[in-house]
Amino acid sequence: MSQEFDAQAKRGIHAVYNLEFEKAEREFSLLAKNYPTHPAGKFFLAMIDWWKILMTIDDESNDDTFIAKMDDVIDICDSLLEVNENDVSALFFKGGALGFQGRLRANRSSWIKAANNGRLALPIVQKAYSLAPENYDILLGIGIYNYYASTIPEKYPIVKPVMVFFPTGNKLQGIEQLTTASEHAKFAAIEAKYFLLQLSYNYERQYAKAYDLCTSLLKQFPNNVVFHRYVGRSSYSLSKYGESETTFQEILSRCEKGQRGYSGFAKREAVYYLGMVAMQIQNYEKALRYFFQCDEISRHMDKQEPSPFMTMANLRIGMIYDVQKKRNYAIMQYQKVQRLKAFENSHDLAKQYLSTPYGL
Repeated sequence: MSQEFDAQAKRGIHAVYNLEFEKAEREFSLLAKNYPTHPAGKFFLAMIDWWKILMTIDDESNDDTFIAKMDDVIDICDSLLEVNENDVSALFFKGGALGFQGRLRANRSSWIKAANNGRLALPIVQKAYSLAPENYDILLGIGIYNYYASTIPEKYPIVKPVMVFFPTGNKLQGIEQLTTASEHAKFAAIEAKYFLLQLSYNYERQYAKAYDLCTSLLKQFPNNVVFHRYVGRSSYSLSKYGESETTFQEILSRCEKGQRGYSGFAKREAVYYLGMVAMQIQNYEKALRYFFQCDEISRHMDKQEPSPFMTMANLRIGMIYDVQKKRNYAIMQYQKVQRLKAFENSHDLAKQYLSTPYGL
């Protein structure tokens, strides 16, 4: 495409990652108008919805809109592929649309549907890459599939029987492909870097790598609440408690000001981690205030079932009561945790501390 096309797309992409959605929509709507037969405009417009979802990941109200917009992109690509089955742009954006639908379904733990999206997308992006091996953007989709197909069946055994019918993944190759995309892709570099951040923190537990990625991303996109939260999480995981506290206090401040993306979801996480930091430095009264606030926010937000934040905040409250020798209150907290939905080892810890007080 032309330099004008590339420049306009990049301006819009930058605006999306900085959560400047109105600016992004202007750029992408103009792109769709100027290039009506090209899928890029509609694909990038759908990416605005993708980031609205990521800002408040527990809110599913934008899911159907996002899926429908990506279906429209697939329809445009199919029309182009009927004319030319080797249309690289059509192959790339169709594979991308299917891939992002899969990523959303993975976020919703709908692993069978997610895997099917990946199965459909993989041969499409592989064909695009065989036609244009110099196109590093295509490596985003291939890298994500390789990583997920290798990792998810181990983490979620329910998927294993289904994955027998899918191409096998290669985790290390996936990471390598995503790294290449993050360094050289024209349009997908930031998304590749963001996916590397997610896998480094959530799956690989490589907190130093996650920290480097999210601090770099936040520096480039200072309004992005998702990157901001990762800075707070990863600095806490690296025992950088002062930095974590400063980061989550800034997030809390932005929540109070009503900055875009800094909603109840961000506020709840901020007060939880501020409680964790206070607990680490043995300021137990301060920690309790934050955990009580986290529990209160959760009771307002958890419409269908208790969130991990509610479970873990109540567990920490019980642990602090034990430290303060308020054993009866601690026991009530642990019993409450056992009634809440389990998160990681929360029920095991509650059972353990009911038997032996925390801190003994």
